[in-house]
Amino acid sequence: MSIFKFKQFSVSQDRCAMKIGTDGVLLGAWCPMDNNPFSILDIGAGTGILSLMLAQRSNAQQIDSLEIDEDAYEQCVENFENSPWGDRLFCYHAGLDEFVEEPEDEYDIILSNPPFYSEDYKSDNTQRDLARFQDALPFEDLIEAADLLLSENGIFAVIIPFKEEEKFIDLCAEVELFPIKVTRVKGTPTTEIKRSLLAFKRYELSTLTADELVIETARHQYTEEYIELTKEFYLKM
Repeated sequence: MSIFKFKQFSVSQDRCAMKIGTDGVLLGAWCPMDNNPFSILDIGAGTGILSLMLAQRSNAQQIDSLEIDEDAYEQCVENFENSPWGDRLFCYHAGLDEFVEEPEDEYDIILSNPPFYSEDYKSDNTQRDLARFQDALPFEDLIEAADLLLSENGIFAVIIPFKEEEKFIDLCAEVELFPIKVTRVKGTPTTEIKRSLLAFKRYELSTLTADELVIETARHQYTEEYIELTKEFYLKM
């Protein structure tokens, strides 16, 4: 399906290596926004799904996204233009390293669904590989950029494999970014934890409780928590 329809917007994805998946929708719906953001940055935009979801969820006036792949960049721009929030959305065709060289702005929310498959997964599709592989965006670079670009009260949010959670939190602590919200995601009640949704700020909480989100109890039987989280977006929720 090359066009993915949500309640308030549609996303074309035929030219993007990374199609819309649960990870992106989870992060877009889950990302804390209690700091009433004026400016948002999505690193590694792909289709632009995260920026579009946050445009729907907030009154942020400046929503920037960053995409290095030319086809994905063009599609992202098209998706922004076709959305109800085109005047607030902007996509840069650049890599993170170029973007942070001359930072002009600080952002109240920075989020990323970073490519995180390791070398063992290389396929024959180079574009898809670039989108999926950690070597396209190392965690260290992402965290360094977040530290550089995040406003004082800003929130940095990601979705990563659960097995990387501890390492990611340790790397963030090195630049004094501390977790404020942690949700671990399981496909079903009996499967193991697959993903971690993590949000960070520049100050440390005295106590942090992690919660768990189960997506479905059986095929297409979604849990109440998952429906509650995504119902503003998915047509059939």
